[in-house]
Amino acid sequence: MLETQTFEYEIGGRKLIIETGKLAEQATGAVTVRYGDTIVLVTGCVSPESRPDVDFLPLTVDYEERLYAAGRIPGSFPRREGRPSQEAILVSRLVDRPVRPLLPKEWRRDIQLVITTLSADRENDPDILAVIGSSAVLTISEIPFDGPVGAVRVGYIDGQFVINPTLVQLESSLFDVVVASTRERVVMLEAGAREAPEDLIFEAIKLGHEANQGVIQLQERLRQSIGKPKAETPVKSSNPEVAKTVAELVDDRVAVFLSQTGKSGREEGLDSLKKELFERLVPSLPEKEILEAFDDRIRNTIRSSILDNGRRISGRELTEIRPIHCEVGLLPRTHGSGLFTRGQTQVLTIATLGSTREEQKIDSLGLEETKRFIHHYNFPPFSTGEVRRMSGPGRREIGHGALAERSLFPMIPGEAEFPYTIRLVSEVLSSSGSTSMASVCASTLSLMDAGVPIKKPVSGIAMGLVTDAAGRYSILTDIEGLEDAYGDMDFKVAGTADGITGVQMDTKLHGLTLEIVENTLRQAREARLTILNIMQGTISASRPSLSPYAPRVYKLNIPTEKIGAVIGPGGKTIRSITEETKTTIDIEDDGTVLIGATDEAGAHRAIELIEGLTREVEVGGVYTGKVTRILNFGAMVEVLPGKEGLVHISELADYRVGKVEDVVKVGDEVMVKVIEIDNMGRVNLSRRAVLEKLANISGGPEGEPPRPAPRPSRGPKPPFRNRSSSDSRGFRG
Repeated sequence: MLETQTFEYEIGGRKLIIETGKLAEQATGAVTVRYGDTIVLVTGCVSPESRPDVDFLPLTVDYEERLYAAGRIPGSFPRREGRPSQEAILVSRLVDRPVRPLLPKEWRRDIQLVITTLSADRENDPDILAVIGSSAVLTISEIPFDGPVGAVRVGYIDGQFVINPTLVQLESSLFDVVVASTRERVVMLEAGAREAPEDLIFEAIKLGHEANQGVIQLQERLRQSIGKPKAETPVKSSNPEVAKTVAELVDDRVAVFLSQTGKSGREEGLDSLKKELFERLVPSLPEKEILEAFDDRIRNTIRSSILDNGRRISGRELTEIRPIHCEVGLLPRTHGSGLFTRGQTQVLTIATLGSTREEQKIDSLGLEETKRFIHHYNFPPFSTGEVRRMSGPGRREIGHGALAERSLFPMIPGEAEFPYTIRLVSEVLSSSGSTSMASVCASTLSLMDAGVPIKKPVSGIAMGLVTDAAGRYSILTDIEGLEDAYGDMDFKVAGTADGITGVQMDTKLHGLTLEIVENTLRQAREARLTILNIMQGTISASRPSLSPYAPRVYKLNIPTEKIGAVIGPGGKTIRSITEETKTTIDIEDDGTVLIGATDEAGAHRAIELIEGLTREVEVGGVYTGKVTRILNFGAMVEVLPGKEGLVHISELADYRVGKVEDVVKVGDEVMVKVIEIDNMGRVNLSRRAVLEKLANISGGPEGEPPRPAPRPSRGPKPPFRNRSSSDSRGFRG
């Protein structure tokens, strides 16, 4: 067992504690990171041999969310954690994005980082600790790493910036900005906001970058104490002769093919060049070196056109947005649909509305247990003209879907205003740059087409960057696929006309200067407003009514003490109502009842039944009820659902009745008046009182059976026998 070493630093009013040497001693590196009572274990392992079969950095990040950390048992069978949850995948991406660009691109030994939550206090989110712990493990390992990386969360509450706000504080924060940075530069940003101004977001980023310096110093102390010697950094070897030969053969034609606006034509032209190179140079030159040299020619052509000429390969200006086309209402039977096309990027989003019982239940370590607004993103192979196996959503799809969801969420109406579960599905039909931001735009169109009363429309834009060794840089608005692949940054910004709702920034560099961050935010705002204007030219506001195929939700309130009466024993009553009326019924603890139905008549019938179950019988009240039982001395009538009263034989008619069956039978509907509710809650009814009153007004109630003719006299009547109280009530037998 190694000696345990502990390193502490106070940030945000709490101690950040990194400990190593106690757990997971066989891992290449292992640390625990504690903040409050939240603890994560981060381990790193590296394979001994390089992989010659790969041409990328083989880094894997796995975040293992353990519900025992918060004292919870998983809700689904078989009561254990299964595949990573969406939240776990998002944390894995959050860790990968800041550390990957700081590792050598030519490294070919497998690296695996595993983050396991050991304790969660549900105040301090483990995600920030996962980033810090992963950076710490890489810092002390043999792996060459241009870190350390610090990470903090910045909130804005009651006009004040807050470093690492708790989960409860974030609920009232204007924004939630995660900043990861090295000593000099910002390497990753992730943010959700409630229409925050660009200037305020930038101030939060600056503050986060400053706060990270103490976290970086803490990791440097760790490295000085127990850091291992670093392995030699791999260097990309290139053959200048191959590069020269390839350049001579293709340089004058690469720019021609790259300048084509159509993606398919551009790719076909480049493929033909590549095929020609192979035919002329293979086998005299290695195929791999030819491909690398050809790829370098494409990269240099794209970047030099931007930096030297101020124009992109497609001919667009640096701030120019590709042509945009919007449509709504494409699909006749869906609740809402929106199509957003920008250049060759095209996304179709479909909105579906459901009852609140269809909200998503979440097993997580956070405070959120259910979710009524859901956005899913699909990226099929045909969207890029490829053939590949289709399976469930990957990390990229989940990440893009979550970014769009987060960007739209602040504009979704609350449950009190719009009591529906809302699901959006964005289908990427064609991809050539920033489908996630196209999903934001298509989702806004779809929501408005569905009649969801969103607060304001939201649009998004992806910004790119090209730099050189001399310090020159150009920020690109609306990057295409090639500019993303060969550029240095993918900086996505979404929001309304009044502020930012979502930010996500990744870079292939060792970070961005604050100057670049500020200028990107400013340039993105101009593009966002342009796109919003185009979208509002298609649909300017949410439709005033829902689709005829969408469920209608009706809302009523009942006394909380009546909830049990509506639900019934074992849910029997509420099930019978839903089966009879073909509706969905959701009852909140405060007595709010939401009834969902596609048929208006069914909804009104459900409302009638529920109101009947919760209404009290009142003395003097007149009710139309159904005869449920016939007794020797009267009839039992259900005046309200589940509430019966006795009409004594003497109160059945305004004449003497010999047998109850002469007047009513089971199933008859009769009008009765409540004449008494005794101290035991038993209800006495009178049909005679109603008949007499109606006879005085109109000569007889409509729908009542004809009054029988008077019987001939049979002599004097015997005196009535005294009736016991139990007989008169009809509750014996």
